[in-house]
Amino acid sequence: MKYSQLGNSGLIVPRLTIGTMLFGGEGDFFGLKYSITQDDANKLVARALDAGINFFDTANMYNNGRSEEMLARALGNRRAESLISTKIGFRAGNAPSETGISAKQIIEQCEKSLRRLGTDYIDVLLLHLEDPITPIDEISRGLEILTMQGKIRYSGVSNFQAWKTGALAHVQLQWGRSPIISAQMHYSLLNRSIEEEFIPMAQHYGIGLMVWSPLSSGFLTGKYTRENPNPDGARLNTFDLQLFDREKSYDVVDVVLRIAQKHQTSATAIALAWLMTKPVCSTIIVGVSKMSQFADNLAAIDISLDEHDLEELETVSHVPQRYPTVFLGMADAIYRKMIRFK
Repeated sequence: MKYSQLGNSGLIVPRLTIGTMLFGGEGDFFGLKYSITQDDANKLVARALDAGINFFDTANMYNNGRSEEMLARALGNRRAESLISTKIGFRAGNAPSETGISAKQIIEQCEKSLRRLGTDYIDVLLLHLEDPITPIDEISRGLEILTMQGKIRYSGVSNFQAWKTGALAHVQLQWGRSPIISAQMHYSLLNRSIEEEFIPMAQHYGIGLMVWSPLSSGFLTGKYTRENPNPDGARLNTFDLQLFDREKSYDVVDVVLRIAQKHQTSATAIALAWLMTKPVCSTIIVGVSKMSQFADNLAAIDISLDEHDLEELETVSHVPQRYPTVFLGMADAIYRKMIRFK
């Protein structure tokens, strides 16, 4: 396994993280099947740890907290060698206040997650989505209380806009509070929208990405084709967040498959290896619906994409810049030649 810093922190994380959204064994979330049983989870966690993948991501809303409980059982006495990230922010109860990321909700939901996870601390607590009413300083204060109490080691955000993430990062620095070090965001060859504003902001504040859905719900595995757009049992048939343009994505997949053939590996490994070339990507969250997928994910670690591979992938997946970002290309030529950091 290879490792990286999580943002501008001293926390060392594996380049791959195991996602647990599918833990449950029965039921579904708006069509997304909870396909991993406790026995499957036990085997997956043990196999991951043996391979050097010691980071596991969950959330309080995954299967109404059952994912956290199953992860705790799967880790057992190996908790000390593991890192856990969990997320809060979605509705977690019937009371009007049991949603969002107010200081009250941050603290109370963290304590409930701690009980479900059977641990005294959470390594990385992430705010799962933005809250339209809570002031940023209150959000910052809630995170700092938990940090000072020793209940969380680090914090971050997920699915936030760039400006709001930057504002929270600034408030943490302004008040001398513990900085946010991570952002869990969707990023893949089929959706590069965060490159325009979010990634430059993240690099400025030392925030490392934990990438979710790096294969765009399996589309980048090559199973979806123009001839068979809805293969049997495929995730997007029942759970589609519509995060990418399907027609353009077929062209991207064609290039990924060609490069995979060149390297004698899978499309999955190539798509993950591309993300690993991005300095801002600290770790990539991979979820498996069946154990056979684990090997394809792990293979990405040993893939070295050459300049031609990268040029092909960058070109076919290119997203045109929008205003005002496009004006960056009009900067004075002398300045452009002087740039050392991006």
